[in-house]
Amino acid sequence: MPTDELVQRLRRFREHAFPHYRAAFRELVADGQRPTTLFIGCSDSRLVPHLLTGAGPGELFLVRNVGAFVPPYDQSFGFHGTAAAIEFAVLSLGVARIVVCGHSHCGAIRALYEQVPEAAQNLRRWLELGRDAVLPVAQPGPEAMRRSEQRSVVLQLERLMAYPMVRERVEARALTLHGWHYVIEDGEVLVFDVDRGRFVAAAAAGHAGTGPYLDYDEPLPPPMP
Repeated sequence: MPTDELVQRLRRFREHAFPHYRAAFRELVADGQRPTTLFIGCSDSRLVPHLLTGAGPGELFLVRNVGAFVPPYDQSFGFHGTAAAIEFAVLSLGVARIVVCGHSHCGAIRALYEQVPEAAQNLRRWLELGRDAVLPVAQPGPEAMRRSEQRSVVLQLERLMAYPMVRERVEARALTLHGWHYVIEDGEVLVFDVDRGRFVAAAAAGHAGTGPYLDYDEPLPPPMP
């Protein structure tokens, strides 16, 4: 009987990959995890956070969901694992950064312009978290999609600021927020610069992106037009 492909991959990990990280994993078990970054990314299979950031075991606390959306803190959206993960990462793990990473060709953003199957009730409601990123066009072309994807990232950063523990640490300069837009076909990450009010290529940026926390008492810039 042929061996299941996933079982083969698990065996290869145990026999070939794990030995390279054995000491690191044992240290993380003995001392506990100490991730520095909460990475909120889309569930899209083409987005690979550890490959993108070069992070090793224990560096990223990962949250993946459709669209890389952040539910509201007040539970008006109902209980959700993403909200719980944000609280745990900030209050228990003490992360220093939160990254919200959207990407090109995002199916969640495109679905906001199209009909969602009636049976997908949870998806239909979940997508409303990105509704304000939609542009007034019937059929979005590549440029409209790019702008919508980037607008959504900024919306999620702003929603994060409604979490009391996030806002408290941002005000104390103990936590920074970062918005990214990953262009899959180019391998390029665009980072949100709040001062410029736009996304800039990481290759040309002087930082990994700034969220709506610098001079937050002043009105926040509007989402990307």
